[in-house]
Amino acid sequence: MKNLKKLLESHPLEASAACRIDCGGTLDIKTFYYPLNHLSPCTFNVGLKMKTRVRLLPYEAGLVKVSSKGFQTEVHEADKAPFNSPLGLIFAAAAYFRVEGLHIQITSESPPRSALGGSSSAVVALIAALSMALHDRVSQRKTVLLAHAIEEAVAGVPCGLQDQLAAAYGGIHAWYWPSEPSEPPFKGVEVLTKRDYKALESRLLIAYSGVPHESSSVNSKWLQQFVLGEERHLWAEIVSATKAFIKALGVKDWASAVQAVNKEVEIRRKMTPEVFDELGRALLSSALSHGCGARFTGAGGGGCIWALGEAENIEKLRSAWTDILSQRETARLLEARVDPKGLEVT
Repeated sequence: MKNLKKLLESHPLEASAACRIDCGGTLDIKTFYYPLNHLSPCTFNVGLKMKTRVRLLPYEAGLVKVSSKGFQTEVHEADKAPFNSPLGLIFAAAAYFRVEGLHIQITSESPPRSALGGSSSAVVALIAALSMALHDRVSQRKTVLLAHAIEEAVAGVPCGLQDQLAAAYGGIHAWYWPSEPSEPPFKGVEVLTKRDYKALESRLLIAYSGVPHESSSVNSKWLQQFVLGEERHLWAEIVSATKAFIKALGVKDWASAVQAVNKEVEIRRKMTPEVFDELGRALLSSALSHGCGARFTGAGGGGCIWALGEAENIEKLRSAWTDILSQRETARLLEARVDPKGLEVT
């Protein structure tokens, strides 16, 4: 075990990584992208300036403390920390580096469990911070793959890779998945560059529905359906809709992008109507009536919803969504800004 107490007393470390909104999620899971490899499946995401920050502070030797808003603080002996607790993923990452004598303080600018990839961005930031503490800073690529490997190992089920990629790279990307294991695990294509960020931001809304997401049941249902051969043809349609969305967005054809994202959501709702709760359905209906597209983040089931449309339609929708969100005390609009950097260490 490496005791970081003395090091952190003189030099606390901090790293941050981006949260994200997405389209085409679940296609980043091996269970889906290998059987669908002939269609060149891809996933789209936007890294947001809603950062998850991890600060490493000194703590009692032999122990690891983890604190994060929205979760009960946990303190465990470094070699006995459980990985199945609400903060178990963080302890698993610390265990990989075999560290003790530290307090891992997590601060997120996104609401807890809002389906914006916050837990993955926390692990990405933690890996970067611990690597710096141990004087072995690793690349973005290695950080992404390690964060994903730890998360998948702890979860015990197949996990996607898009959250870690958005966390580390930020920006606006399409991520393409391999057709065989010998190929690189991902390929990123920048869909819009920095000069186009403001154009997208003026056409984007993000709402927090006010309730934490419960995506595990939705993801499990999608996995079970796919493995059993049920609704598998619909996943080919999701691939097509996602690619159409990426193509339209890349040339700033906003109307076609709206049409494509609404098609993707329509297909998923056929399989799992529960991706939207009552308030989410009201937000979706409002977006459609204003000529916009709307999609849940991650696997839905609570958390956030984002909308895309022409700037004048989005401004009208902003007022309508504000009224709808006022029905739930904890619901609100979030800032829709693109983060160009992703992972940062200070």
